[in-house]
Amino acid sequence: MSSEQNIFATLRDKTRIWAVGAIHGAADRLSDIHRQISKQYQPGDQIVYLGNYFGHGRNIRTTIDDLLLFRRAVLAEPGADCGDIVFLRGAQEEMWQKLLQLQFAPNPVEVLRWMADQGIGATIEAYGSTIEEAILSARDGTLSLTRWTTQLRQNLRSCDGHGTLMSVLRHAAFTDSGSLLFVHAGIDPQRPLSAQSDSFWWGGSGFASVDKPYGDYQRIVRGFDRRHSGFQETPFTLSIDGGCGFGGSLLAVLLAADGSVAEVLKA
Repeated sequence: MSSEQNIFATLRDKTRIWAVGAIHGAADRLSDIHRQISKQYQPGDQIVYLGNYFGHGRNIRTTIDDLLLFRRAVLAEPGADCGDIVFLRGAQEEMWQKLLQLQFAPNPVEVLRWMADQGIGATIEAYGSTIEEAILSARDGTLSLTRWTTQLRQNLRSCDGHGTLMSVLRHAAFTDSGSLLFVHAGIDPQRPLSAQSDSFWWGGSGFASVDKPYGDYQRIVRGFDRRHSGFQETPFTLSIDGGCGFGGSLLAVLLAADGSVAEVLKA
């Protein structure tokens, strides 16, 4: 399998697709959204989670457990396929991957403080440590920091399915006809999909100004907006971030077979 196939997911065209916005450890709201989807789920439906399962909220492990349990329930439906459920990597999960390699950073304490400002502290606590412990390890030297990141990785893997889920996160997803593109936060319209790199996680500033199709994609759907502007739809974009984890709502949308918005769910 090529590296491109590993980082991108292909969804079937002309089927219903559920897209779920950024969760940020709000397990209760995710559970509510799952109940709403369950009531309307039809065989052949596909589900895309748009990243940021980690960060900010205090029920991160429960959030991951709920994602795994709901995936299991959907795959138990007649005709369901593993590829029907896609998890994108969000900025929080990207930071987590960088955190586990922190011993290679030239200035780990500065990196940790920046990550703390972005909400990584809640995730570190969920898996058995704290920002303060990380900073102490970083100040103690590379060997100490390596022991800390190794233990954090082991703590994640000790939670059934959590490590596996983190290993299969995709950078983006698109329908096989190329009509719909699903991303976490945004894209750089001037670069091809294969060259987006960090734009998927940090390139959301110009999303609202997209006024034409991006290549062959007729519409881009994202789940994280730094302004948490709620449901925002244009002819070429769809943004679904109701501020979940920041006192707001978790949003999800049902896209009909023609790509139009059939329903907006809120929890």
